Amino acid sequence: MAARPLLFLDADGPLNPYAAQPERRPVDYTTIRVPRDTLAATGHGLLRSSARPLRVWLNPAHGEALLALGYELCWATTWMNGANTWIGPALGLPELPFVDFGDGLFRERPDGVHWKCEALIAYAGGRPFAWVDDEQSDADHAHVSAHHPGPALLHHVNPRIGLRDDDFAALAAFAASLTGPAAPADWPGITLPRAPG
Repeated sequence: MAARPLLFLDADGPLNPYAAQPERRPVDYTTIRVPRDTLAATGHGLLRSSARPLRVWLNPAHGEALLALGYELCWATTWMNGANTWIGPALGLPELPFVDFGDGLFRERPDGVHWKCEALIAYAGGRPFAWVDDEQSDADHAHVSAHHPGPALLHHVNPRIGLRDDDFAALAAFAASLTGPAAPADWPGITLPRAPG
């Protein structure tokens, strides 16, 4: 039996619509507050600070919807393993593997390819994958096409609204295209609320 495709999941943007208007919490989202010194302690790369905690908006329904897609979920976020402490539990997700970006974290490339891209290709090791993020560009699409031998979907999510039904449908369709006709009609159609624009 073939391994399930990977779903590389960014937290800020797709799950946490951080660019939504700050005075309005998205409907049906919960707010968590993450102490910034905790982020530093979990390898998030931020300095210890007495600044206000980081506000994160999360929709608990996203966890069930992600698990229903049939992918092998993997964090691909600057939160790295911190996503298992703060993001996953709020969504009802089990502990997930994560891509360790190590010294590549935030390291800009002269060719315009996103700093996550090479690490994701290496982690996938030729397996089909979908990458959900709010920062991909045409350079990333070209780089993945040229350097990854398997099928890949780079799915951009607007950080003002986060993941919505049409995003889940696109991910379900990609996964179905890898296995045959058992397709988007099988998507359970979990109705997700919209974050305000």
